[in-house]
Amino acid sequence: MSDSTNETNASIDNGNPKDDAKARFDAIRQISPYGTEFWSARDLYPLLGYDTWRRFETAIERAKIACTNMGEEVADHFAGAVKVIQAGKGAQMEVSDYALSRFGCYLTAMNGDPRKPEIANALGYFAVQTRRMEQWDDLREALAERVERRQQLTEANKRLNATEQGHGLERHSFGHLHDAGTRGLYGGRSVQELKTMKGIAPKEEFADRMGLEELAANLFVRTQTEAKVRNEEIEGTEAIVGAHYEVGAETRTVIERIGGTMPEELTAEPSIRPMLDQQARRSKKQMPQQDGPTLFDTLPPSEEDNAK
Repeated sequence: MSDSTNETNASIDNGNPKDDAKARFDAIRQISPYGTEFWSARDLYPLLGYDTWRRFETAIERAKIACTNMGEEVADHFAGAVKVIQAGKGAQMEVSDYALSRFGCYLTAMNGDPRKPEIANALGYFAVQTRRMEQWDDLREALAERVERRQQLTEANKRLNATEQGHGLERHSFGHLHDAGTRGLYGGRSVQELKTMKGIAPKEEFADRMGLEELAANLFVRTQTEAKVRNEEIEGTEAIVGAHYEVGAETRTVIERIGGTMPEELTAEPSIRPMLDQQARRSKKQMPQQDGPTLFDTLPPSEEDNAK
């Protein structure tokens, strides 16, 4: 057990058991150089009511299986490591250990001995932040979906420009074309007027602040205008611009008829420009899709790793 654990145990009175448990778990929490929190399994097992490492390691193995079954990477939550402990006569020795993420701790407690009262305290402590992690995962998925939809809109704009140019749209009229579609969909409002309504900075790209619903409506207008011009063989700048306005206005009518929210009334979302730029840099450099170092890259290698 770490020195910090002993100090904390000595200072805790017989107050609220939940508060006492929180203080103990907080005391052994560590932070990696990348700012990620983790717990040493060697520090953790006495706080979960185990008297031997061997029995606790069985719970960890069950937790790792549960982690795999949930579709998570085991290495992200159960990193093999070594820990230096005090042996007899002042000597030191290295023993195998795990660096556990908060989610890893939660799974380990779930797969521990349910008869131990310490397990209930651990579940309560680690579940709070685990729920926050799940909420962050949901947010991250929603952002990723917005990025994907935004990229689809960019490609749809390119296809629309190419198709309309092939049907006689003058190149210098691209801005006029897209303004017409926007005004049709947004009740005659320009992009600048919409930015003012939604509190978007003038230099920000309007589509970067759209949510999924608004992106979908804009994507629909682009794809349907392209199909209309192609299928009806519409020719010339004026006719093509008029077709784009018409599709935007018809889409707006449908939204209103089904009781949807008018696009100008949808709240601007946080900008996804940083994520779009990051993906562009990755594509340019042909880098693997990796967010950075894993949670425990800076921890000492495990005995198993050293043996390889």
